[in-house]
Amino acid sequence: MPRLAATDALIVVDVQNDFLPGGRLGVNDGDAVVPVLNRYIARFREAGLPIVATRDWHPPGHCSFTAQGGIWPEHCVADTDGAAFAAGLELPDDAMVVSKADTVEADAYSGFQGTELAAQLSRRGVTRVFVGGLATDYCVLNTVRDALAADFEAILLADAVRAVDVEPGDGDRAIKDMRAQGATTITVEDIEP
Repeated sequence: MPRLAATDALIVVDVQNDFLPGGRLGVNDGDAVVPVLNRYIARFREAGLPIVATRDWHPPGHCSFTAQGGIWPEHCVADTDGAAFAAGLELPDDAMVVSKADTVEADAYSGFQGTELAAQLSRRGVTRVFVGGLATDYCVLNTVRDALAADFEAILLADAVRAVDVEPGDGDRAIKDMRAQGATTITVEDIEP
């Protein structure tokens, strides 16, 4: 059971309205991650540790949208309600917000891709990241992969992720992939208070 350390950070991936059930690109049962993530957020706040929230922050006409030849419906357009964090997500005021895929021509599934996240975490002395959010088989998977590639230890919050599952089993395969690359998995009960 991991004990939180001064070198830890929590990364909450893309818990935005458009990815919740009823959103433009809703993840089945995606809203179920919110109360679980709030428990992790509370633990990290109590320990005074950094909390990061990544978000898709697309301009109109983004390359990932089907109208531009991409594979996704229009979603998470900057400054729209769909791009807002889930109303029930209890992010602290000092959470570090990382916007990604915020230019027309570049997409990004990872919170590290095209951002300063790795450098910002390193400057704060972070060596281990705890990652949860939406969706397991896309942005969570790629954020964990990039964290490992940047030499962070990565822990997947197995009870705080949900998958798109375009192909049945994509989420399970993504978890196996993350473990194979060196990530470990926990649930909120595994963190020692």
